[in-house]
Amino acid sequence: MEKKITENTIITEALEINPNAPEILMKYGMHCLGCAIAHGETVGEAAEVHGADLEKMLEELNAIE
Repeated sequence: MEKKITENTIITEALEINPNAPEILMKYGMHCLGCAIAHGETVGEAAEVHGADLEKMLEELNAIE
C-alpha cells in the first residue's frame, strides 16, 4: 500500500486504499460501508461511534499482506 490509513481517512478512501478494508472494518462492527455516512465519516469517528480500538484497527488496515 502506498498511502497510509489514519484516523482522519474517510471510510470510502480507506476502502480504496486497502482492498481488505471491508472485512477488517466489519470485524469492528462497521457493517454499512456503502451508506451515505461512509462518504463523510472518518475512520477515527467510526471507531468512536462503534466503540472500536482505533489503534488496533489502524494496525490491521495498514498491514501489508
